[in-house]
Amino acid sequence: MKEFYIADFKTDEEITDFFIIKTIALKLGSNKKQYLDLLVADSTGEVTAKKWDISDSELPSINEIKDGDIVKIKAVVTQWNGLKQLRVMKVRKKVDNDPIELMDLIKAAPERAEDMYEYIYKRAEDMEDKHLKAICIKLLNENKERLMYYPAAQKNHHAQLAGLLYHIKRMLMNGERMCQVYTNVNADLVAAGVILHDMEKLNEIDSNELGISTGYSFEGQLLGHLVQGIKSIEKVAEEIGMPKEKTIMLEHMILTHHYEPEFGSPKKPMFPEAEILHYLDIIDARMFDMADALQGVQPGEFSDRVWTLDNRKIYKPLGE
Repeated sequence: MKEFYIADFKTDEEITDFFIIKTIALKLGSNKKQYLDLLVADSTGEVTAKKWDISDSELPSINEIKDGDIVKIKAVVTQWNGLKQLRVMKVRKKVDNDPIELMDLIKAAPERAEDMYEYIYKRAEDMEDKHLKAICIKLLNENKERLMYYPAAQKNHHAQLAGLLYHIKRMLMNGERMCQVYTNVNADLVAAGVILHDMEKLNEIDSNELGISTGYSFEGQLLGHLVQGIKSIEKVAEEIGMPKEKTIMLEHMILTHHYEPEFGSPKKPMFPEAEILHYLDIIDARMFDMADALQGVQPGEFSDRVWTLDNRKIYKPLGE
């Protein structure tokens, strides 16, 4: 049984336990010595880890460890730039008789993938716009198998088993409520933008069936899911006979939902539904990161600094 969970780590604590490797790399330090740079995870979160001063005798066993492997680590919890980190003393790959529970190591969305998919699919079926309905249902059907386990990122928000479905579902829930307030917007167009905005992450990110991403695909690195999404919409829209204006508006929503050039969007939203999509996306990402940061934080205390939240610490109130 797992004893030490990442969310509960305390500075200066010595831990020995099992984790999943998200990334692993041998690097050369400024002192010209090799060190091991890792990102490890369990069901409660992820943390960076370093193993310094690697001896020649350790290299063969270290070279056997790959992204996605389960390892046993002996380490000390340290602080660096306001963030917890592991200083690794020993690391080895899991062997057959190691006592582990896989679900202790896998970070997963808090809802069943099948239920989330059904919710999203029903919203698509309920669309009055026949073209938006057709394109959403076609892409949901074509991608169903991978949607059941795919994360929404390699790391950061919704980097978890079925995280992409969880992200889409919560955005849909928020979007429905926003459309009740802002009655001038096209609710079907908002919903279609939500369903399709990150769909091409399925082809941008490489992931195993545990929802652990090992990096980015060739096309994902060169194009990214915004351009990949536009390509996908262009192809399917032509197949179903979607009018040109509607196709371009949907493509514009995909292109602009990151909002800023430094995040991949060459244009900002130019109509209300596209503007709403951006804020639905950013709200859900930030709420996820805040909730994730507060795991293991005691009431009245602050989290570690969160890089995705502008290096802010997040406070958990006493609630008295």
